[in-house]
Amino acid sequence: MPFVALAVGAALTLSSCAGTVSVPAADDADDPLCAEVTVRLPAEVDGQERRWTDAQATGAWGTPTSVILTCGVEPPGPTEARCITLGGVDWILDESDPPRYLIRSYGRTPAVEVYADNSVVSPNEVLSTLGPIVSLLPRESECTSTETLLD
Repeated sequence: MPFVALAVGAALTLSSCAGTVSVPAADDADDPLCAEVTVRLPAEVDGQERRWTDAQATGAWGTPTSVILTCGVEPPGPTEARCITLGGVDWILDESDPPRYLIRSYGRTPAVEVYADNSVVSPNEVLSTLGPIVSLLPRESECTSTETLLD
């Protein structure tokens, strides 16, 4: 996951001006279920307006970019990482680079990864907005121990 965090960090650095956001596509971005996700992405997330991206199955919001969504990432396997449930979706949190958080859906294929810059947006608000869309993906498993956050 550190490589992905570096790629997302680079995308954020390069996208500080308005315009198209360069985001690497996930390996399974061409999964038809990712198309179902991306056509439903909102125009705004936590006050940040949506921006164009140059990769399939991605979304970005804010200038500079403060939220990035990528569908088709590798689903995480069993882990001891912190897992939260928000709106019926389990999410694994990578909190190793605060205030930037890398959050990956758990138990759904294809998996969705969300990058949220907590200095600009609330990760809880971001997941509350994007979670209902991610909940459309088939649930195959769930975290065995989670923190349930209120919507």
